[in-house]
Amino acid sequence: MRGIVNSTIKLYLKTRYKKLEYSFSNPHVSQADLLEDLLFSASETEVGTQYHFDEIRKYQDFKERLPINDYEDVKLDINRMMHGEADVLWPGTISWYAKSSGTTHDKSKFIPVSRQNLKHCHVKGFWDSIAVLYNNFPEAKIFEYNNLVLGGTLYDFEPYPLTKFGDISAILIHEMPLVGRPFYSPDFQTAFMKKWDEKIERAAQLASKDREIGSIGGVPTWNIVLFKRILEITGKSNLLEVWPNLQVYLHGGVNFQPYRAQFEALIPKSDFIYQETYNASEGYFACQNDYMTQDLLLFPDNGIFYEFIPLEKLHHDHSAAVPLEGVEIGKNYALIISTNSGLWRYMPGDTVMFTATEPYKIVITGRTKHFINAFGEEVMVSNTDEAIGKTCETMGVKIREYMVAPIYLNTNTKGCHQWVIEFDGRVPDLEIFAKLLDDNLKSINSDYEAKRFQDMALERLQIVVAPRLTFESWLRKNGKIGAQVKVPRLSNDRKQMDDVLSMIRNEVIL
Repeated sequence: MRGIVNSTIKLYLKTRYKKLEYSFSNPHVSQADLLEDLLFSASETEVGTQYHFDEIRKYQDFKERLPINDYEDVKLDINRMMHGEADVLWPGTISWYAKSSGTTHDKSKFIPVSRQNLKHCHVKGFWDSIAVLYNNFPEAKIFEYNNLVLGGTLYDFEPYPLTKFGDISAILIHEMPLVGRPFYSPDFQTAFMKKWDEKIERAAQLASKDREIGSIGGVPTWNIVLFKRILEITGKSNLLEVWPNLQVYLHGGVNFQPYRAQFEALIPKSDFIYQETYNASEGYFACQNDYMTQDLLLFPDNGIFYEFIPLEKLHHDHSAAVPLEGVEIGKNYALIISTNSGLWRYMPGDTVMFTATEPYKIVITGRTKHFINAFGEEVMVSNTDEAIGKTCETMGVKIREYMVAPIYLNTNTKGCHQWVIEFDGRVPDLEIFAKLLDDNLKSINSDYEAKRFQDMALERLQIVVAPRLTFESWLRKNGKIGAQVKVPRLSNDRKQMDDVLSMIRNEVIL
């Protein structure tokens, strides 16, 4: 029966992919039409009235009339919306809000998820990604087996109980179409458990007995915790012994390269499919379509109007923002989005670089606030991910997680970068590892290499080995538990780093 279902869905996905090809071939038309639709839909909201959406006829008018903003600029309006106010940033009331740790002064961001955004961005993006996958792998059998996703948790907003919030993964599981529910694992009771440790344990117990899991999804960090617990329960040496039909992993949220070696050890299958997706709380932006490269195919017709501002002009020249047709290959941009949830010229905090324009393809290079530029080195997360990935591959070791922060120079010492690394298994010779990691980072980032020249501005990086579960404990300590939560790997200050080091010194580890 499930074979028939998979064959039927495969035919549907083939038709869907043909429609996708039109938007990939005509991205500027898709974007122009989408901006017009967004402005028309919100013309009678507070923001639409304030900026006279009904008078905007072209992109230049839109750019000149509306300011670029971030969460701090809109959080008061979002708070009003969470309390039930209608027609503020988007028509009507919005009941769902995606909770994101983000990079703000607040502990959490709450991103509105309208019905239009849920259906025509997040859900649409998922199906479009699956259409891309089946176009590349026609023999895939995702809908013959179960899909294991360890989602987040949902909560009632106490001041206004009609409002709900939680990880975007939890919202998507709650709103999952009927066609997808029979394929979901572990179960909906487990999916919405509040205590994360209990959720992982119950999910591990249930999933270890489910022989029909064929695909998995979610952020790598927590999946690894779950998978290792499943192997402990079953006594198996890898996941294929637990789930013989396992064939696909849909992942996103963090750079996958530092985790790849662990996954390949857990799933020793040469033709296993890894597909990266770019599904943030704000929207579903892109997916991988060439599985030999790390760049992502941008969706131009998915409820998101895109703009991009060169990173070097982010803080002093907002007029430098350009629409999709104005981007250049190889340049770092801060992403700006206008969405069908009422985010207007909003910066989610991601930085991207285009690798192609026919069709448009990007790599995620980091965060506007997650980078290190303490000495003019301009090191991005993409740089450190690539450097540590190469180093681990050369030395035959694996890591669970890492964090980097500067040690600032003083009258007696020069500055350097300090790395806290939680290895998975064997700890290598740290002197050799540090030298190789430093050399790899120099080869990747010319600014870092220049500052490292003859140790004139920067000394070689330092490494502190973190005990097992350090970063998981740190996340728990700071209340950052959920499927979308990620360790902030780079920081220009030492607040988070010093907190982690204090836990290590005081042995405050789970």
